[in-house]
Amino acid sequence: MDNLSNISVIKDVLARHNFTFSKALGQNFLVNPSVCPKIAEMGNAKKGFGIIEIGTGIGVLTNELAKRADKVVAIEIDDRLMPVLAETLAEYDNVKIINADVMETDLHKLIAEEFQGMDVAVCANLPYYITSPILMMLLEERLPIKSVTVMVQKEAGTRLCAPMGTRDMGAVTVAINYFSVPKLLFNVSRGSFMPSPNVDSCVVRFDIRDKTPEGVTDEKFFFKVARGAFSQRRKTLSNSVSSSMGIDKSIVNQAIEQSDLPASVRPEALSMEQFITFSEALRKLV
Repeated sequence: MDNLSNISVIKDVLARHNFTFSKALGQNFLVNPSVCPKIAEMGNAKKGFGIIEIGTGIGVLTNELAKRADKVVAIEIDDRLMPVLAETLAEYDNVKIINADVMETDLHKLIAEEFQGMDVAVCANLPYYITSPILMMLLEERLPIKSVTVMVQKEAGTRLCAPMGTRDMGAVTVAINYFSVPKLLFNVSRGSFMPSPNVDSCVVRFDIRDKTPEGVTDEKFFFKVARGAFSQRRKTLSNSVSSSMGIDKSIVNQAIEQSDLPASVRPEALSMEQFITFSEALRKLV
């Protein structure tokens, strides 16, 4: 269907299907006609690729993905959108809509069944309230995908793409950089959505690493240390990890010393290699 970014067309489609926006699902539909083509172009929607889309809205991004990729499988949790999508995506025979919660979907199985012989990428306009859980699930599952391109809250995107060892980084930055190479692509103003959210957004892409950094012997412990380190941002690495993980401060200090780090070092000052070294030293002491 043409003009899916036209507000009057959107309102007409939604009215015919008696659809109302759900605050609980964080629904803000894109109405800026320039945004979705850019997401599709920069998100690996092209010949030879299959795309997993998470959250369809009324199909504006789905439409652009389907024009470019060999196949699109869109996962949408809101069953009220199924008749809407049947209308807006009727012209495409390379689109499959799955009414499901992506957090409860076996994506390994989906990729094996739906994308044989294709490279696979993920594209999504994610609800802000569940951005981190979805991203971490996509990365930790070690899916056979090339990239994840998502629209997120601007503040979240800054943290997700922050270089290691800088003030903007957080625990999620460590995880993102462990599994991928992040890149902030472009910003999107709040006026690009209907209804308009209270914050601006940005589009980010994570190119999945062929191999994760060496040296981590227990990933669960490594990420637990990362979360603990940033649980109290104004504190030193020693105080944060000791307090959040319930480990005696003398042990944490010993791990810091063994890692050749300053006693008063703050977590945001650490590189990936230093985080791994510290985590491994601490693991051996506890």
